[in-house]
Amino acid sequence: MYNLKGKIALVTGAGGERGIGRAIALRLAQEGADVAINDIHAASAPGSSWGGMAQVVGEIEALGQRSVGIVADIGDAAQVQAMIDQVVATFGRIDILINNAGARAGRDRVPVVELDEADWDRVQRINAKGTFLCSQAAARAMLAGPHSSRGGRIINIASTAGKNGSARYAAYCASKFAVVGFTQSLAQELAPHGINVNAICPSLIVTERIDDIATALAPSTLTPEEQRAAMITRAAGLSPIGRMAEVNDVSALAAFLASSESDYLTGLAISVAGGGQMH
Repeated sequence: MYNLKGKIALVTGAGGERGIGRAIALRLAQEGADVAINDIHAASAPGSSWGGMAQVVGEIEALGQRSVGIVADIGDAAQVQAMIDQVVATFGRIDILINNAGARAGRDRVPVVELDEADWDRVQRINAKGTFLCSQAAARAMLAGPHSSRGGRIINIASTAGKNGSARYAAYCASKFAVVGFTQSLAQELAPHGINVNAICPSLIVTERIDDIATALAPSTLTPEEQRAAMITRAAGLSPIGRMAEVNDVSALAAFLASSESDYLTGLAISVAGGGQMH
C-alpha cells in the first residue's frame, strides 16, 4: 500500500462505471488522498442505471475521503482553468493530476484515406490538447503559492498504441504518441521543481470504450458483439500472462507513481500489457 494521506488529486474522465478513471480515483482514495473527479457530463447516458460522477463521489466519500465532481470539457482552455481553480478553492492545492479523459472511438477508426479531418481533429483535441491544457494549468497551480515546495505528480494515461501504430488507428495512435512525447518534455521541465511526470500505456482493457471500438471496427460479417468477443480473445492471446489488462492493473501503477515510492522515476511511458509489449 502507498501512503497518499493528505494529498489532493484530480482524475479526469472518471465518471464511467467500468472505466480506468473511476478505478484510479477509488484507488487513490483508498491510499488516503482526497480526490476531485472530472467528466464532460455529470450523469450517464439516458436509460442507464449508473449514477455518473455523483456515484463515484459517493464511493470516494464512503472511503472516508473528500471529493467533488467537476463537469468540464478538457479541450477548452477556459473550462480547464476553471476546473483547476475549483480544485484549489475546494482543497487548497493540487498535488496529483491524472490525465485520463479520452476521445470516444467512432468514425476515426477507418483507413487514413477515408479519415475526415473533423474526426482527426476531435481525437487530437481531447487526447493530446486536453492532456496539454490540464497539465499546464495543474503545473502552474503546483508551482504557485506556499505549497510549491511540496512538488507534485502528473500521470498521463497514454496507450500501447502510443508506441506502435496500427491500421485504422492513425488518429488515435498519433494522439497517444503525442502524449508520450509530451510526457518526456514536461518531465524535463518540471523535474527541478520536484514534479514527476510519467505516462501509463495500457493495452486493450474491457471498459465502456471497447464497445465503441467494436462498433466502429465490426465488418459487415460480424455484429458489434461478435467483434467485441473477437477483440477480447485476441488481446488475451497477445499476452504471455494469458489475460487482458484490467482497470485495477492500471490503478495500481497509478497509485505507485503518485506515491513517494516513485520519487526517482520521471519521463517514463510504462506499458501495462502483460508482456504483450515489452518496451
